[in-house]
Amino acid sequence: MTRQQLVECIFQQQSYLCVGLDPDLDRFPPSVLETDDPIFTFNKAIIDATKEYCVAYKLNLAFYEAHGLSGWQSLQRTVEYLPDTHFKIADAKRGDIGNTSKKYAQAFFEAMPFDAITVAPYMGADSVEPFLAFDDKWVIILALTSNEGSQDFQFMSEGGEQLHERVLRTAQSWGTTENLMYVVGATHPEQFKNIRQIAPDHFLLVPGVGAQGGDLKAISEYGMNQDVGLLVNSSRGIIYAGGKVDDFAEKAGHAAQSLQEEMQGYLSAFLK
Repeated sequence: MTRQQLVECIFQQQSYLCVGLDPDLDRFPPSVLETDDPIFTFNKAIIDATKEYCVAYKLNLAFYEAHGLSGWQSLQRTVEYLPDTHFKIADAKRGDIGNTSKKYAQAFFEAMPFDAITVAPYMGADSVEPFLAFDDKWVIILALTSNEGSQDFQFMSEGGEQLHERVLRTAQSWGTTENLMYVVGATHPEQFKNIRQIAPDHFLLVPGVGAQGGDLKAISEYGMNQDVGLLVNSSRGIIYAGGKVDDFAEKAGHAAQSLQEEMQGYLSAFLK
């Protein structure tokens, strides 16, 4: 998916919501567990209930890999079921030496129809560049994450520059605003002004809204650029909004709709 297509989808849907598909069997209702492929059954119901309210889906690979071969099969079925109109993110957090990264890229961009993959930049440019070699595909670099441990390294300072700021500045020379995004956690809303000074035109994938307590209003106020430039992810807050009930998908749809309506308000203010 190109940047123009993504931007058009955002304004058409009046949403910059990304739904995280993190399937946990322990949180499924019994009726889903009784099916031949519980993960795909659950994901399909969530997709059908939320697709009119979001523009993207993020599949956290750990929740599939944990089930071995069957989990990979569920992953494949899920990504192939996702509508072509929606941006598809493999939350894989890969990053290795160049020839290994090339194989990871082939796995998610050729063997599976993902539009983007999350990548750890710790090993430097040559570990990221193989992912950038694919047309109309995106690399989403971990810059400032939403977990508590982000304090351990990402705010370390050298010469007045924090590590996540160094990542933001350096990685811009690896790709363009057409194929490179950054992960910036919603739990750090005070950082968005500074991040927009460093990377004013790039899209930001923002996890941490919902269960992790991120402030959507602050993120939208400080994080939007001329193309909106945000994909705000909610996983548990949407897909488990109803708990272990048979109408879990309906509850998820209501949760996604609530976020979409809030986003629509911020978009209206932004466009004035």
